[in-house]
Amino acid sequence: MKANGSTTVSVSTRAQHIVDQLVTDAEALRCIVSTGAAGEQRIDCGAATPGGLEAGRRLGEICMGGLGTVRITSASGDERWPLGVVVHSANPVIACLGSQYAGWTISEGDFFALGSGPARAMSRVEKLYEELGYADTAERTALVIEGDNAPPSEVAANVAKACGIGVDKLSILYAPTGSLAGTVQIAARVLEVALHKAHELHFPLDHIVDGYGVAPIAPPIPDFIKAMGRTNDAIIYGGRIQLFVRGSDDAARELAEKLPSRSSSAYGQPFAEIFAAVAGDFYKIDPMLFSPARVTVSNLDTGQSFHGGALAPEIVDASFRS
Repeated sequence: MKANGSTTVSVSTRAQHIVDQLVTDAEALRCIVSTGAAGEQRIDCGAATPGGLEAGRRLGEICMGGLGTVRITSASGDERWPLGVVVHSANPVIACLGSQYAGWTISEGDFFALGSGPARAMSRVEKLYEELGYADTAERTALVIEGDNAPPSEVAANVAKACGIGVDKLSILYAPTGSLAGTVQIAARVLEVALHKAHELHFPLDHIVDGYGVAPIAPPIPDFIKAMGRTNDAIIYGGRIQLFVRGSDDAARELAEKLPSRSSSAYGQPFAEIFAAVAGDFYKIDPMLFSPARVTVSNLDTGQSFHGGALAPEIVDASFRS
């Protein structure tokens, strides 16, 4: 499929403008820029440095390949936790699935990470790109990792090779889950998880025209398991999105009914409790849980809108206070 005519847009080129500005502003944003042994550019947004909300906001836009905007808001929709993000993309399929989705499994030696960002579209190692009908080419690209460290330089070299560029043309940005930047960039995935679930539900991706999402920003916490729980709960129980689609009303109505997180059998407890119940085996959790709490689907062909799900502020509050 061709994603709404956006296949000629380079997510790497668009994201690079944001990367370059982040490097220029690194000191002001409390980020650390360094060069790895292989020549790769490393940008620490919250591991050995405080980072901040603005670093996370820009990290979210880099993840989206420069095809989306991330804005900090004081109207998350949760009265007790009003700080949040507003995410929008006029090219949501490419921005979210073609760039932002953490779908590149990078495993070498003792290093393991899920890679996000425009480098995915350069490497095309995932079968998803055959379905998207999208490939990116650019002189430089960026990879985003949710973690405490950048990958070893030999791993960076292999990433660059997969992307078809010199390793000195690769930027690797990273921030831990429980950092300020980490919590923001994860909240900024509220629209992405909706697109991913729509894909899993076999809704035609070329019928998705535009998208918008809002989610509260989880308060940072050093404990990784608690941080993972809070950031997931921010979307599962506090996230809301609106998709603008084409096609039949029946398809739009069905998407609105099935897309919200409460359609999952695992719904109803803070994520940390769900994770503990499966003894920490992430893959035993129903994947249908990973979606926003509340959904609106507006059909551009008929003018009808359909709603599904509901916010669960009491679960968000319990999670954010745990």
